[in-house]
Amino acid sequence: MRTRFIASGDGKRLRVGSFDAAPGTSPHGFCTILDGQTEFLEKYEEVAGELAARGFAGAILDWRGQGGSERLIADPLKAHVRDFSEYDADLAALLEQVVRPETDRPPLALAHSMGGHILLRTLRRDPQVFSAAVMTAPMLRTATRGYPRWLVRAICFAQARAGHGNDWVWGMRDRDPLRVPFDDNFVTSDRARYARAQNFLGDNPGLRLAGPSWSWLEGAYRSMAAMEARGFAEAITTPCLVFGAGRDRIVETGAVRDFARRLPRGRYVEIPEAEHEILMENDSIRGHFWREFDAFVAGAV
Repeated sequence: MRTRFIASGDGKRLRVGSFDAAPGTSPHGFCTILDGQTEFLEKYEEVAGELAARGFAGAILDWRGQGGSERLIADPLKAHVRDFSEYDADLAALLEQVVRPETDRPPLALAHSMGGHILLRTLRRDPQVFSAAVMTAPMLRTATRGYPRWLVRAICFAQARAGHGNDWVWGMRDRDPLRVPFDDNFVTSDRARYARAQNFLGDNPGLRLAGPSWSWLEGAYRSMAAMEARGFAEAITTPCLVFGAGRDRIVETGAVRDFARRLPRGRYVEIPEAEHEILMENDSIRGHFWREFDAFVAGAV
């Protein structure tokens, strides 16, 4: 994967990775990979290779504040934005500076979690910008782990309004990925893939991210509330394949299922045994994903 830097609309420095279709494959178009919070482009090397073998060229970026992109506050382990419109600017920069010089056709999108959330914001404004979209466990409602949702929402709002927007969300400081053993992880049942990502971060500790600030979480709640409103999903006419993870402990699978069923051209697939990071799961789960992906792409791209 080739890497370079581009500038977002407000000047933030963003790291981008690009890859070509594998030699000898029939060209299938361009795929934009949009990863989740705390992730980094090298984590998707395997996925990029699988897309390349299918004839896709593509690109992936590190969102502002994570991976190799510019961090926004002094603590580099903290995910932080003031509003999710800042991520919209990052995606717009990727499309304008990386994707459009490569293809005059709308690309395919493959997005995970927060990346899926940002993708949906863009599809709501312009359903034609992507030819089709595939999403794994898009962030539509975050899990509150036993606490009433209204209480978590109220605490988050109060913390942000009280001037603590740059502070850690309680408990997130302890989620440094280099300190979370496999048995305590919430994202995958695949020990080898978890170790691979953790080992890479051990060698490149500056790429890691632990969790969000109150400002980030408040921005997420505002954006998720907008998506729940009637008319949001219904306005997205892009063909969409949406995956839910049956054992997800990061986002609420029920919210993903309900949203997908509101999409005019949506198909929903739930993988019961999957944890949150479907693309980083075991071979059986990933095989299920790629079979559904191939069938969808054959009819939509």
